[in-house]
Amino acid sequence: MTGAPLTKVDSAVEQPDAAKKHRRSSSSATNVHNINDLEKEGVEIKISPETQQLNWKVNTSPGTIDDKEALKKPLCNPMVKKIDLHFPLGLGVTARNLKGVTIKDALDAIHKQFKKKQDDELELPYLAGFEWDKDESYTRFVVHLKKDGAPVSKKSKKKGAAEE
Repeated sequence: MTGAPLTKVDSAVEQPDAAKKHRRSSSSATNVHNINDLEKEGVEIKISPETQQLNWKVNTSPGTIDDKEALKKPLCNPMVKKIDLHFPLGLGVTARNLKGVTIKDALDAIHKQFKKKQDDELELPYLAGFEWDKDESYTRFVVHLKKDGAPVSKKSKKKGAAEE
């Protein structure tokens, strides 16, 4: 017997190309990042502007939103696996999706907190949008709420300027 390395599969021989693989490679999508890795790399995050036009009431199901296509869009770019959503009063929820957090994932996480609340219990019932302040906390978005669901009309501003 020679000292040549074995070529057949043998449990006693370590296979160089059989590197330890992560078992669930299919559940992780490409171009989806961990927010902590993005922070280390100093990557700028852009929140989808569609979140500001949803006119969504936080105690109603995200399925009630008219713009179904907006729900499928990523919440931010680059896409992340999870993001903490922080409310000004201190409440925090986490939206998760291994294929990239979508606007619907974020709304689902928020809805879970508010679905049992009655309309009169909510001072600011409508989603105004999200804010990312990398200086305050890189790994979370601040959730902004507003009193009215109707979009702010730009005509009223023009009207006021015309009266001067």
